[in-house]
Amino acid sequence: MFVKSAENGVEVFDFGEINLDITLDCGQAFRWRKNADCSWTGVVRGIETSVKKIDGGIFLSSITEKQFYDVFFDYFDLGRDYEKILSRLKTDKYLVNAVEEYGTIRILNQEPWEALCSFIISACNNIPRIKGIIERLCFNFGERTMTSYTFPSAERISELSLEDLEILRAGFRSPYILSAAKAVSRGEIDLEGLKSKTVDECEKELMKLTGVGKKVADCTILFGLNHAEAFPVDRHIKRIRENLYPNGLPECIKGIEGIAQQYMFHLQRTVGT
Repeated sequence: MFVKSAENGVEVFDFGEINLDITLDCGQAFRWRKNADCSWTGVVRGIETSVKKIDGGIFLSSITEKQFYDVFFDYFDLGRDYEKILSRLKTDKYLVNAVEEYGTIRILNQEPWEALCSFIISACNNIPRIKGIIERLCFNFGERTMTSYTFPSAERISELSLEDLEILRAGFRSPYILSAAKAVSRGEIDLEGLKSKTVDECEKELMKLTGVGKKVADCTILFGLNHAEAFPVDRHIKRIRENLYPNGLPECIKGIEGIAQQYMFHLQRTVGT
């Protein structure tokens, strides 16, 4: 990988590939917005940037090389060999078509609390409404960035009341958000510490939280705790398993189930099975 400072940002080359449109808008994260010039603007760990494809790489605006290495290298999973992973996925007769169609969908390694809170909000919800609730959460309780707001910390949310959260229009999810924020801020759930645990151990801890079932836990584990072997199951994935893999998931995805899940999810959501 080659990184260099450019006017008002950083250029990154030779890291492999990334399909920005799918990676940033396929239900992993909910705060990226697409601009007229085909760039995407988001706030990651309090830092706002816009990212777009350039010849041979990507350009990230308004950040330094240090911020790239400290935050965005890990966030975009640039240290993982996706070429090798996609070669494995192509050995499956169904996934090969998805890989060839969608290119490289990377896992976004998000801040653990943001991932947990976002997927609590996602329960029994659709993506436009999830985005709206999270936008109101950040606008009302985050800190101002250049054109947006940071994701409020668990500590900030734990100071609020259910009446304060009414502005989110999150319905039954508001008590779950508040309860999780208090558990995290008190240290009852050590999200960073879970990164060194197994998926089963992470599930057990996260599902102690009110309103966190297996699907929300597994999404948090995959997108917030950097466990690529986590395999969240929603209605799209259930349908894929029933129709394409009634005898079990293919051996080629072992250890990278979460990455394969993104291809399955997008395949089912866009073309069905």
